[in-house]
Amino acid sequence: MKPIEKSIWQSPIKTILLSGFIAGSLDILSAFLVYVIVLNKTTAANILKGIASGIFHAKAFTGGTMMAFCGLLFHFIIAFCFAIFYFLIYRHIPFLQKQKIINGLLYGIFVWCVMNLLVLPIVFSRPVTFKLDPFLIGAPILMVMIGLPISIITNKYYSLKNANKKII
Repeated sequence: MKPIEKSIWQSPIKTILLSGFIAGSLDILSAFLVYVIVLNKTTAANILKGIASGIFHAKAFTGGTMMAFCGLLFHFIIAFCFAIFYFLIYRHIPFLQKQKIINGLLYGIFVWCVMNLLVLPIVFSRPVTFKLDPFLIGAPILMVMIGLPISIITNKYYSLKNANKKII
């Protein structure tokens, strides 16, 4: 292992930052690909402004580039929160340590549920609803783009940490 690569896996903070950054990047790029290019429903700026509207409400859509930037910032803060949470619970739940792929996919479903059944209804003061179409689009994105990278990166950190303990 190269020295720089090794230092990433020796630091919980660097590991969390890496998993949050990769997951957040993959997720937002997937949202752009699906909703802007494939479905042609909106623009990348409007996706980001929609995220910013959780804090700034309707003003987010008239705020220009700064609101899009705020939306991107909020998006990454949320991704880092999910990375931190998984990192912290990983060592306390033995099941997470056994099946990193399955657990990553399940974590993506958990992220979808938290965001769509808890966070968004609270932030936007709307009732909790479940619609199949948004779930069938959003959940797979979160499973693959958020859950998997967070699970795989967290698993690598703890696997290397445990391997180093066995050597000593």
